[in-house]
Amino acid sequence: QVYVEESGGGLVQAGGSLRLSCVASGRTFASYGWFRRTPEKEREFVAAIKWSDSSTYYADSVNGRFTISRDSAKNTVYLQLNSLKLEDTAVYYCAAKRYWVESTYYRETFYEYWGPGTQVTVSS
Repeated sequence: QVYVEESGGGLVQAGGSLRLSCVASGRTFASYGWFRRTPEKEREFVAAIKWSDSSTYYADSVNGRFTISRDSAKNTVYLQLNSLKLEDTAVYYCAAKRYWVESTYYRETFYEYWGPGTQVTVSS
């Protein structure tokens, strides 16, 4: 059975940090992305990583604060969230795809497998 699953969400004060994990089961994927959704917004792209060479890509809103990385031994992708802001509060989703396409990693429709999401709440 192939699936991806997130963990690591929680409640944190503004300025704090969290690390989210995404475990893939059943296979290794070529592309991983993190997205987030709030009640007010559609699901938006946060970050992506190309498994083969660990190239990373970020939304402007998180660039410099969030870091996506991978651990091949654990078949796990991480999203380190630093300097968290109130507006980072959202459900964070991990997504995966069997292959990489350079120009479409930020598109929700690009990905084949999605985790159920993990809640991140930033308080003042």
